[in-house]
Amino acid sequence: MSREQLIEDLKRQIVAQLNLQVQPESINADEPLFNEGLGLDSIDALELIVLMQQNYKIRLVNAEDGPKVFQSIGTMADFILENQAEQN
Repeated sequence: MSREQLIEDLKRQIVAQLNLQVQPESINADEPLFNEGLGLDSIDALELIVLMQQNYKIRLVNAEDGPKVFQSIGTMADFILENQAEQN
């Protein structure tokens, strides 16, 4: 799967999983997920971790990496692609 395809999939999954009142195509891949961006909170962060584990079989082993991984949809996609490559 290409990075662009993964980003589009993540947008749709995040909007559906978190019941966001936005259209997936209106989300910029580099837009912050928390605070001034989409405005997600710590409960949403847990949902993102579960989404990544269930849909992509990727685990966030080091909690300290969370802020970097979940900075944006683009950083999530990069993390997933890097870890999928390591698993193969």
